[in-house]
Amino acid sequence: MANNQDIIILFYLGLSPDHKGRKIEEIWQWDHDRLEYTHDYIQWLFPLLEKSRFNRDAPTLNLSIIETFKNTKELKQRLHQSLLLMLDFYGLKLECQPSQTIQIIPSETYPTRKKQWVGWRDHNYLRLTRILTSLRLLGLETQAKALFQCLDQIYQEEQDKIGLETYMYWKNALRS
Repeated sequence: MANNQDIIILFYLGLSPDHKGRKIEEIWQWDHDRLEYTHDYIQWLFPLLEKSRFNRDAPTLNLSIIETFKNTKELKQRLHQSLLLMLDFYGLKLECQPSQTIQIIPSETYPTRKKQWVGWRDHNYLRLTRILTSLRLLGLETQAKALFQCLDQIYQEEQDKIGLETYMYWKNALRS
């Protein structure tokens, strides 16, 4: 098997599967139910520096991997594709403004999709913290900030369901 660094890069480039034999392009095709009820893919789509307690088979980041992502346009584009998948899952969408800034906002499906994750599926709060952190580490800081701004607005409307502790995890995920 390739070393830790190679496996993340190869997985993201579509050249190697994850620990269960799934390629990234396959995961990008999953429906909402599969994304909700499968728990060992998010660590591959949004890797972190530390091991996951939920998926010990998932590789972790190191400084070399982080630099490779930051300096490789194709890797950042594919990470962006993973973000779009998860935004759709949460009922959110990314919009590019005329000023070239991006904004993440609720989509038309948000009223339905939020029932799946706001308030009763706490593992999705952990997933969002992971996504924010991974985006920041791997060079998509702008998208991470836009996602947090959207989550901040959702938190303002759903404080009783989300809770301050979760909100603080999201906020702290943007800090280096």
